[in-house]
Amino acid sequence: MATDDLMTRALETLGEDGPLSVEVIHRLTDLADVPESMMITEVAELLDVSPHTLRYYERAGLVEVARDGNGHRVYDARAVRRLVFVTRMRLSGMAMRDLRRYVALVDAGEQTVPERLELLVEHRDSIRRRIRELSLSLAATEYKIATYGGSAGPDVS
Repeated sequence: MATDDLMTRALETLGEDGPLSVEVIHRLTDLADVPESMMITEVAELLDVSPHTLRYYERAGLVEVARDGNGHRVYDARAVRRLVFVTRMRLSGMAMRDLRRYVALVDAGEQTVPERLELLVEHRDSIRRRIRELSLSLAATEYKIATYGGSAGPDVS
């Protein structure tokens, strides 16, 4: 199931204007139906990213991946869960610099929780600003659609 499918499933759980909840995020990262180990092409398909992107994330130190006897990458559930998080953060606009910092803090242990929290709060504020900006852009687009005689609103496809 691709990342887009995972996100669609989570958004459907919310409904049109439903409040976000931790449960939706848990469902997004629920990998119960994912095999214990996966090859790079399987993970790329699951997350809707290219194998090149996965290799880049590994080189950037965002995820550790084991190798089989032939040297092929083998992703365990922990690596896939981390990659789900990484892809969500990248989609939300988190800079690689900040993502590297966050992952390094996670890997450093529990004593870094305050720093992780601070980083995530800053990112959340950035996301909220972008959502407001996108809402304004949506309103302007709907205005133009109405100007041209189209129907503006949630029914527009």
